[in-house]
Amino acid sequence: MFDSPEAQFAIDAVREASLLARRIQRDMVGSGLTKDDRSPVTVADFAVQALIARRLAENLPGAVLVGEEQADALRLEEGVATLDHITEFVRAAIPDATPEEVCGLIDRGSGEPPSTFWTLDPIDGTKGFLRREQYAIALALVRNGQVEFGVLGCPELEKGSIASGSKPPASAGGCIVVAARGHGTWFHSLKGSGEWQRRAVSTRRDATDARILRSVEKSHTNVDEIGQLAVKLGVTAPPVGIDSQAKYAVLAAGEGEVLLRLLSPSRPDYREKIWDQAAGSIAIEEAGGRITDLDGKALDFSHGRTLAKNRGILATNRHLHDAFLSALRTLDV
Repeated sequence: MFDSPEAQFAIDAVREASLLARRIQRDMVGSGLTKDDRSPVTVADFAVQALIARRLAENLPGAVLVGEEQADALRLEEGVATLDHITEFVRAAIPDATPEEVCGLIDRGSGEPPSTFWTLDPIDGTKGFLRREQYAIALALVRNGQVEFGVLGCPELEKGSIASGSKPPASAGGCIVVAARGHGTWFHSLKGSGEWQRRAVSTRRDATDARILRSVEKSHTNVDEIGQLAVKLGVTAPPVGIDSQAKYAVLAAGEGEVLLRLLSPSRPDYREKIWDQAAGSIAIEEAGGRITDLDGKALDFSHGRTLAKNRGILATNRHLHDAFLSALRTLDV
C-alpha cells in the first residue's frame, strides 16, 4: 500500500524512532524525577532527530530535513555529558555513531525549508513523555506549501480509543498512523503486526455531542475560551486533555470531533511551528476531517519554519467545522 521509497523511509524511520524513544523513557524516566528535570526528554529529542536524519540520508540522499532541534548547546562544555548520553542511545540503532556525527545529524534539521522538505518533531508532548502518557514522533513531507505525506508514531496510544469518554489510556502496544494525500489515513501497530486499518472521523453533526480535544498544558492554548466556546454551543461533554499530536490520531480515528489550539493570552502573537502541525493535519484531512486556522484559512506551510500566515488551529470531523468557526468569531479570539 505504501510502497514508494518516501513512504517506506518515513514509516520505518518513525517506527524505529518510536521504539528508541520508548527505550530512553524506560531507562531515564523514574519515580524520583523532579518536576523541572527535562533531561530525559532532552536526550530523547536529540537522539530521535539524529536517528531520523541518518535514515533520511541513507534512504533519500539529498532530501532536506527541517527539525525542531539544533546541536549548538551540545557542543559547549556543559553539554558534553548530555551529548555522551545521547550518543550512547543512538548507538543502539547506529553502532558506529560518534558524538561529532550525532551533532552533525541533528543540525541537518536547522535550516530554512525549501519548496520540498521533510519536517520533524522528534518528541511532541514533552510533559506527556515525562508523565509516561501521550507523546508522538511526527514526520511529514511538505511540497510547495502542502503536506503530502505524514506519519505519527504514538508509543503510548492504542488505536486512538477513548471509548470511556476520558483521555486515552497509555498502552504498551503503541501505534503508527500514516496518511498520504489522496490515499486516506491508516493505522498499524507499532510492532508491525496485523493488518493496516483505515481510519475515518466521526459522523456526529450535533455540536452538543462534540468531544473537544485540547492540550493538557494550559500554556499551549486558552483553556478559559475553550470553556466559553463549549457553553455557547451547548457542549455537554468535558474537554479531553491529550498531549501532543496524538490528539490528531484520536480525532482521525473518530474518537473525538473537535481539536482546538486557541491563542494563549500570554502569547497572542504566537504562530504554530510547522513540525507541530504537518503530520497531524494530513492525518485529519485524509480521514475525512477538516483543519484550518481560527479564521477558517487553510494551513500554509510555505512560509519558513512557522505557519506565519495562520492563527491557531481548528480541526474537526468536518460536519461541525462551520458551527465552531462561527462561534469562535463571536468570542473574538
